[in-house]
Amino acid sequence: MYDFIVVGVGPAGSRFARRASEYGHDVLALEQGTIGTPLACSGHVSTDIWNITGKDAREELFQNEIYGARFHVGGPRSDAYPFYKREVASNVIDRVGLDRHLANLAREAGADVRERHSVMSVTEQHDRVEVIASGPDGPVTYEAKMIAGCDGPRSRVRNEVGLPEPDELLHGVLAFSEEDDCQDFVDVHLTPPTFFAWRIPRGEAGVEYGLAAPPGVEVTKHFAELIDGYEIDVARRCSGVIPIGPADRVTSRRTFLIGDAAAQTKPFTGGGILYGTTAADHAAREIDPDRPTTVAAYERAWREDLEHDQRLGHWLRRAYSLPEPVQRLGLGTLSGEIAVHMDRPTSLVSPDHLRTILSRLRL
Repeated sequence: MYDFIVVGVGPAGSRFARRASEYGHDVLALEQGTIGTPLACSGHVSTDIWNITGKDAREELFQNEIYGARFHVGGPRSDAYPFYKREVASNVIDRVGLDRHLANLAREAGADVRERHSVMSVTEQHDRVEVIASGPDGPVTYEAKMIAGCDGPRSRVRNEVGLPEPDELLHGVLAFSEEDDCQDFVDVHLTPPTFFAWRIPRGEAGVEYGLAAPPGVEVTKHFAELIDGYEIDVARRCSGVIPIGPADRVTSRRTFLIGDAAAQTKPFTGGGILYGTTAADHAAREIDPDRPTTVAAYERAWREDLEHDQRLGHWLRRAYSLPEPVQRLGLGTLSGEIAVHMDRPTSLVSPDHLRTILSRLRL
């Protein structure tokens, strides 16, 4: 019997498998298909990404450096409101390569990582969890003391054990062009209802275009308008679901959710790598597979760490739906140099950011 079975080997699942293995636990990690595919996530990340990778990861995964963002209330030809830092604000990376890199770190730590294992059922018993998965050679049954559901926004684990769903599921679309673009700014368009669209230069790897919106919005139509505005052709289109708003409970007796399965994402961008891997670290630290009640410590720890940023992130998102004149006034007033961390909206009220704003206003 394993100590933990991890379902889903994305960043959150790989991070938990790695950290739990480093704590001496026997870990089995199952991925439905091939790790990293199909691609359904942006490759624009904070520089904190290198804190969870191996020492040679930057050489392997890095594509471009970003210093700021240009916000547009309209399309590509509309007025731009720049927000920037004097140092590198974020990086663009090979997103598929990241998943594979993190999975390899989990393997190196001792986790048994298996691809092409699709979980069919999860049953919590008094003293164990039983998982039936369809593998390359047919159905197979595994047992563990506990199970980590890291299997994305439409989590099979979450549904099997009856845990509540996230507050909201957005529909996201990604596509890529073959343009060589080493610009150091991303473009953000506040045109889709209640969310936004983006353009991210990836250096010699091309350009990423994306858009997200709630169900019922004509995402394909809005995305076509974005692409037409830039007058380019795109290929390799893909789509996915972005969970926003964690439920009141992401644990049961022997099951706990991490990452997108728990909606541990940024409400104002939908990104979830830092939040999911942060929660994975809390889970590995707090949960003892021989003491299932320790899932309560995990619930407390990750919420205390992320709740202020998630709450403020919800307020930031509301600004996307303000009337256009109000958006233009706010962006025009606040644009310029910032001292904000892209994953931590609480940095908006940090002393460094407030000093930056005040110094700019005095000019």
